[in-house]
Amino acid sequence: MNIILAPTNLGLRPLRPGHIPGTWRAPEVLMACGLAEKLNPTAVVSLPVPAYSPDAEPGTRIRNGHAIREYCLRIADEVSRSHRNNTFPLVIGGDCSVLLGALAGARRAGPVSLIHIDGHSDFRHPGNYDPQTLLGAVAGMDLALVTGRGEAMLTKWPGIDGPLVPEAEIVQLGERESRGSDYAWPDIAQTAITRIDVFAANEAGPDNILQKIHERLKLSSQRFWIHFDVDVLDEKIMPAVDSPGSPGIEPEWIQSICSRLLQNPLCCGMTVSVYDPDLDPDFRCAKLIVALLEAMFRRQVK
Repeated sequence: MNIILAPTNLGLRPLRPGHIPGTWRAPEVLMACGLAEKLNPTAVVSLPVPAYSPDAEPGTRIRNGHAIREYCLRIADEVSRSHRNNTFPLVIGGDCSVLLGALAGARRAGPVSLIHIDGHSDFRHPGNYDPQTLLGAVAGMDLALVTGRGEAMLTKWPGIDGPLVPEAEIVQLGERESRGSDYAWPDIAQTAITRIDVFAANEAGPDNILQKIHERLKLSSQRFWIHFDVDVLDEKIMPAVDSPGSPGIEPEWIQSICSRLLQNPLCCGMTVSVYDPDLDPDFRCAKLIVALLEAMFRRQVK
């Protein structure tokens, strides 16, 4: 395993005037809480902290759009290097814009499927909002961008034809807002993305969730990537995120699902995102994340 530390907050909105989102500190804090000691990686690669700006910039209606592309290309290089060296890349964000770079790197070796575990579908794109009146934030757009929706700056990647992942090769697990009348991106229901919202997931249980994932994706014949956004956990357990909510999927269930997926040799990497240490003064949430990852990968080894 290679741990790739990606300390970025570029994809997030400021929560209030003058606020700088704290996800850039996540890799440092998770490492301080024993991540490397628990996982015993072959190597740890640390990317630099990019400069955050809350303001619009020329040539894009996505906040920090140019910087996100540059940063994602650096992540892609590290993921691709890890694959060439036959090591498993674990990308520790930062916000969930890191998913774009991870998939851009994974795609250099061929097609991939995506298991997107997140309390939000992150499907904002110009088809369901007006970019001229709202400055886009990639942390709410990453799944749409993965499917090719949005500005070319973040949907077109060197050496890759088409979207990073076709709709039919995606399972989204954990959305908690889609049953509300004011759901922000209802058009996701018109796509081929397989959706298991938090309510259906909590009724089904981990075994049935895994069965549905296997039914929809070619996990026996095509490589796949796992994206774990920690806000899929209930806010009572994981308040240290920019958009906490309830209900969530139980940590033990996430551990069970991911550990069994990680046992599959076609799993080609994992991203972990959106933990904000500024909202976790005693590092209780950081310790939970480290414990979950330790359990996932310990079971993989067994």
